[in-house]
Amino acid sequence: MKDPSFLNSPRRILSLSKERATVSFTDPDDKVSGFPVSEEHGTKPSEVYGFVGSISTIMTTVIYFVWAYTPEPWLRSVGITYYPSRYWALALPSYDMVNIVLAITFYIGLNFMATAPPTSFNTIYDEFSREHSLSQVSKEGDEQPIEPISDIGIHQVNSLMFNSAN
Repeated sequence: MKDPSFLNSPRRILSLSKERATVSFTDPDDKVSGFPVSEEHGTKPSEVYGFVGSISTIMTTVIYFVWAYTPEPWLRSVGITYYPSRYWALALPSYDMVNIVLAITFYIGLNFMATAPPTSFNTIYDEFSREHSLSQVSKEGDEQPIEPISDIGIHQVNSLMFNSAN
C-alpha cells in the first residue's frame, strides 16, 4: 500500500491534475540557460515600496508643475476651481532650502561645540589613552611578538615631523 503522505504531496496532486490541464511547473533543481532557477518567487516588499515611491514621486512632481505653471483660466476650464495659492509654489521650496542650509549649519556648529580646542590636553591624552610599554628586548633570531596597541606620544610625532631635516 502507498504511503498516505505520498497521496497528499503537491507533486502527486499536480501529477493527478495533469490529465485535466496542461500546466508545466519547473523543478527548482533544473537549470535554465546555465543559471539555477530561484526558489523565491514574487516580488520583495522593498521592490514594491521602491516602485510605489518612484511612481508617487513622479506623479507628485507632475501635479506640482501643472499647478505651478498652468494659467488659472485653463485650470478652471478643466473644472479645477480649488487649489492652493500660487504663492506657495515658490514659498515652500524656498522654505525647504533655507531649512536644509540651517540644519547643516546647526549640525556643524554642534560638532564644533563638542570638539575640544586644539590647545586642550584632551586632544593628546584622555581616559582611553594607552602609554607605550617597553617590551623586553629578545635575543637575535627569536621571533618578536607584535607590540600591543598604544598611542604615539606627541614628542614622537613632533620629532618625526619637524626633526627629519636634521
